[in-house]
Amino acid sequence: MKLRTLLTSILAEAAIALPGFCAQARPVIVGYVFTREAPLTPGQIDARKLTRINYAFANIENGRMVEGAPVTAGNLAILTRLRRENPKLTVLISVGGWSWSGGFSDMALTPSSRAAFIDSVAAFLKRYDLDGLDVDWEYPGQPGAGNKFRPEDKQNYALLLRELRARFDSMERKMHRHLYLTIAAAATTGFLSDTEMAEVEKYVDTVNLMAYDYYMPGVEATTGNHAPLYTDPADPRGYSAERSIYEFEQAGVPAEKIVLGVPFYGHAWAGVLGINNGLFQPGRPAPEANVPYAGINSMMSQGFIRYWDKTASVPWLYSAQKQIFVSYDDPESLTLKSRYVLDHHLGGIMFWDYLSDPSGTLLNAIDAALKPRTGNDKAGKQ
Repeated sequence: MKLRTLLTSILAEAAIALPGFCAQARPVIVGYVFTREAPLTPGQIDARKLTRINYAFANIENGRMVEGAPVTAGNLAILTRLRRENPKLTVLISVGGWSWSGGFSDMALTPSSRAAFIDSVAAFLKRYDLDGLDVDWEYPGQPGAGNKFRPEDKQNYALLLRELRARFDSMERKMHRHLYLTIAAAATTGFLSDTEMAEVEKYVDTVNLMAYDYYMPGVEATTGNHAPLYTDPADPRGYSAERSIYEFEQAGVPAEKIVLGVPFYGHAWAGVLGINNGLFQPGRPAPEANVPYAGINSMMSQGFIRYWDKTASVPWLYSAQKQIFVSYDDPESLTLKSRYVLDHHLGGIMFWDYLSDPSGTLLNAIDAALKPRTGNDKAGKQ
C-alpha cells in the first residue's frame, strides 16, 4: 500500500509538472456554454457529467482579450463555483468564434503583438480564476465571416500557441496546477492546409474537432447529414467525422488529443421533395434554419417522421406535408459516436452548445455511453 500511495503521489505531481499530461482514464466531456449575452442562473448548468466547460466567448479588441459582454463576470463566477460540485471540472474561456475572429490575424502577426495578447490572457485567467484558454480562430489563412487573413497566419497560429504554452508553463509553477490550452478546429482539409497541426499539437492539450456543419442551409443547395459519423457512399461531398479524424491524424495530431465535436442543434431545409425522404435533395434554408435540439424534439408531434442513415449512423427528420428536412444528432447517434471515441482511443467528446438542450437528454446519452462497458454491452457500428 505504501508503494501504491507513492506512485499515486508521483503521478499527481506529474500531472502538474508536465504540459498536456492527462491523468484521466475516461475520455473528457467538453461542453461549450454560449449564453448569447444573457445571464446564467445558479442551477442552470449540471456540472456532474462535464469534464470541461468552455465559456463562449471572449473578444479581441486592440490586440487584447476582453470580456465579450457585460454579463461575462457574473456568468464566469457561476461557472467556477460549479467546481465545488465537481472538483474535476475545469472552466476555460473561449476566445474568438465565428463572429469575433477578426482580430486574430493582426494580433498574431508580430512577437510584440502576440506578447501583448498573451499578457491580457494571463490577466484574464487570474481575474476570473479560470483553468485555461480555448482558442477558436475561425480561421487561420481563411476569411471566415469576412475576417482579415494573410498567408502568414499559418506560421503565426503555431507561434501564438507555442508562446501561450510557454507562458502557461511559467504560471503553473507558481499556481501549482495545470492550465489548459485547447483549440477549436474546423473539420476540413482547408483548415489543415492553412495550419501546421504537427507543430500545433505539441502545445495544446486537446484539438476540439468541429465535426458538424458539413451541410448547411444556404451554403449547400442540397440537404445532407450535417454531422455524419461515417461517410455515406450516396453523399456527393463524401464528408464524415471518421474521414476528418483520419485526416487530422495523418496531419500529425495524436488520436488521444482529438476531441470529437458533436452538435446539440440541427439544420433545416425547406422546399424539399420527398425523394429518398428528403436526403441529398435540393432545398433552401427553412425559416428557422438552425434548430436547437429542444426544438427538434417537439417536431415529432408536428407531422415529422424520423429516418435513419444506416451507413452514416445519424438520423434525420422529414415532413412530406411541409417539405422540410432536418439533419441533427439524437441519443442513438451520440451513443454510437461516444463508442467510436472509446474504440478509437480519442480524447473525448465536445458539444456545441449546452443551452440548446436544457433537458440534458443528449448529455445523459454521452455520459452513459462513455462509462466503462461490461461484457453484456454490445458496441460497434449499426
